[in-house]
Amino acid sequence: MEGLPTTTKSERRWRSKPLQTSKPSILMAFFSCVAWLYVAGRLWQDAENRTVLTNILKKNLGQRPKVLSVEDKLAVLGCKDLERRIVEAEMDLTLAKSQGYLKNHLQQKVSSSGQLLAVIGVYTGFGSHLNRNMFRGSWMPKGDALRKLEERGVVIRFVIGRSPNQGDSLDRNIDKESRSTKDFLILEGHEEAQEELTKKVKFFFSTAVQNWDAEFYVKVDDNINLDLEGLIGLLEHRRAQDGAYIGCMKSGDVISEEGKAWYEPDWWKFGDQKSYFRHAGSSLIILSKNLAQYININSASLKTYAHDDVSVGSWMMGIQATYIDDNRLCCGSIRQDKVCSLT
Repeated sequence: MEGLPTTTKSERRWRSKPLQTSKPSILMAFFSCVAWLYVAGRLWQDAENRTVLTNILKKNLGQRPKVLSVEDKLAVLGCKDLERRIVEAEMDLTLAKSQGYLKNHLQQKVSSSGQLLAVIGVYTGFGSHLNRNMFRGSWMPKGDALRKLEERGVVIRFVIGRSPNQGDSLDRNIDKESRSTKDFLILEGHEEAQEELTKKVKFFFSTAVQNWDAEFYVKVDDNINLDLEGLIGLLEHRRAQDGAYIGCMKSGDVISEEGKAWYEPDWWKFGDQKSYFRHAGSSLIILSKNLAQYININSASLKTYAHDDVSVGSWMMGIQATYIDDNRLCCGSIRQDKVCSLT
């Protein structure tokens, strides 16, 4: 018994201690391996994804042009609508050139009988039958005399729109009178009503320039007597004058109080002084062919004000119109050589 080695309790505890501390180490090693496998798997997956994406990009790069076309750039910038509007503007410009509006591009569609001197439109209404007969019996030719005047290059027509209730007795009466006298210009797209009166001038110039090829287009109020030969002489003197805006030029106060005569709903647009710009008075307005064509081409976007003479004046301000102030067209003046007078 004495020859056997003996161990104490403390020695046994010391020897067993390393065996107890090795368990956490094994666990840490296990989790480290799992983490390493996870990271390696993700890296391998990312590398595979990059390879797939690289192949796709190489494939697309081979299919797409190296330089973007204008079409692609417009698509990227969202300019399709702008491109469409540019094309429409170019078409309008081409139309304006072909119809003779633009300066230095005037073309005259001369018929076999030559270009007319003037188309004169006399405003009238449904209740103005007696007034029309009075004109036909005084300054305005009728029947064969009206045809002979046209051979001289002057067309005169009473200008009227359609009834708010189209096809009613008002329209039928005008159609019947027109068939008999053949001296009407009926504005099919215009409603003959007091609240639509300021738009009538736009319809007149647009329709007249479409129907007749003339040097001048003349709007006359229905309360005006004309010296027809005096007016023809005035227009003959102005022949071949491009961009002519002719009339009795005036300006005046803008009425901003609702309910008063001549009230202007857009009074605030005319500045603090509340004064209209210079424009030809409503009684008699004369436009050369290219200005009438301008109204026809742009009629959809032209703003109308409370009065037709102010409306025409506003349209003329934005273009190269030549203002001609002729006192002979001031129907209320006392000049002996005036070509119009108030009835």
